[in-house]
Amino acid sequence: MKPLLPAALAASFAAVPPAAAQTVQELQRQIDELKAVIAEMKAQQSRTAAPAAAVPVPRPAAPPVPQLAAAAPPPAAALPASLPKKKAWYDRITLRGYTQMRLNEIVSGDRTAPDGVARLRSVHDGGIGDDTGFTFRRIRLVLQGDLNDRVSFYLQPDFAQNVANQSVGERRESFLQLRDAYADVFLDADKRFRLRFGQSKVPFGWENLQSSSNRLTLDRSDGINSAVPSEREIGIVAYYTPARTQAIWDRLQADGQKLFGNYGAFGLGVFNGQGVNREEANDAVMVTAMATWPIALDALGPAFAGQVVEIGGAAIRNRIQPEVRGGGVSDAPFDDDRIGLHAILYPRPFGVQAEWNWGRGPEYDRRAGRIVERSLSGGYVQAMARVRRSPFGPFMPYARWQRYRGGWKAALNAPPLDTEELELGIEFQPTPPLELTIAYAQMDRAEADERRTGRAEGSVLRTQLQWNY
Repeated sequence: MKPLLPAALAASFAAVPPAAAQTVQELQRQIDELKAVIAEMKAQQSRTAAPAAAVPVPRPAAPPVPQLAAAAPPPAAALPASLPKKKAWYDRITLRGYTQMRLNEIVSGDRTAPDGVARLRSVHDGGIGDDTGFTFRRIRLVLQGDLNDRVSFYLQPDFAQNVANQSVGERRESFLQLRDAYADVFLDADKRFRLRFGQSKVPFGWENLQSSSNRLTLDRSDGINSAVPSEREIGIVAYYTPARTQAIWDRLQADGQKLFGNYGAFGLGVFNGQGVNREEANDAVMVTAMATWPIALDALGPAFAGQVVEIGGAAIRNRIQPEVRGGGVSDAPFDDDRIGLHAILYPRPFGVQAEWNWGRGPEYDRRAGRIVERSLSGGYVQAMARVRRSPFGPFMPYARWQRYRGGWKAALNAPPLDTEELELGIEFQPTPPLELTIAYAQMDRAEADERRTGRAEGSVLRTQLQWNY
């Protein structure tokens, strides 16, 4: 059935003789009549649900006047279905973080020492020292999200960094520093294979990759962390995770285990190699490779049900120019190569974790008065237990012994470290957002300063409160 309005307009034009439209007055009269007809037709269409049938009327020969057409409404079946609502930017981006507040107390030992003699200090925690109080170890915010199905991003600054050499050597606390800034590009629909671009963690050392918010011990070990102090660099990494491996990690995560984070079962990376937030000093690049493989032990019998052991190894090849005390970096680069092994038996309820690495790197030679290449080695062995329920909430006691002999390339002049330490601790989780760790450490350490000789000894009582958000 044709619309009524065009038919009426056609009939109106047919009723007007062609010769009538000869003067301006006649044309104006015809326009007024057409307006009246249109208004009447609109009113009639609004009063009836169905349009009336229109009788075809021959089109006038002259004068030519264009016809007005009204589109008929489409049938109900042809109306498009409602489209899914596009996610807003705040639905695709998440914000989270954590804060760690510490209080350390040197119970006994070399709190102070004369010039040129080592004091009891740690390269990981500036709150261990004389006349110290409450300190923030980390204040992290993580902004991450998916830009589309194949690209995601990750941004993490830290608000608890310090700046030294202020006001005659006095340190200033709580400065903002970039930690992570990278994009992941997934090369397959299952997201098993991805490329990571930007500043991110270097795939060397299981403990280095594990987030500090998830680590059981207060600090990383000297031996493993000496490979990549601050754990990060700018570069490109390729990660691959088979579906079988991901299924085991998903099971461990559902069980509440402390994982190292999904950095792939296999990782291969290329980085600047000079250190986090430092300008590159030569044309060489740092190449790293790491593999880790979780193995479910359920097939060994009921006693091993749910138990998982993870083993792996890593390697680094690099050329680095350490910062020197006189300013700038060393004139020549030094080899910085090493290999490492790791093994973890996840606690159910008891577990064991160990890592060790060997290699060569820059180290200050006090006799020669300059930086040289020397062999290095170090790592740790850790035992832990997991208690899921108690009047104080879940808790995990642990014991860790660590040892390291080698240079610390992140400090001025790559000073030698000589570390031997035993730490006993326990982590409580009275409520999910809070974690309280209390630890006692018996330390025997060289200070990371080539101007101070010997090793300092002592015991330190340490506490940390972490809140997650």
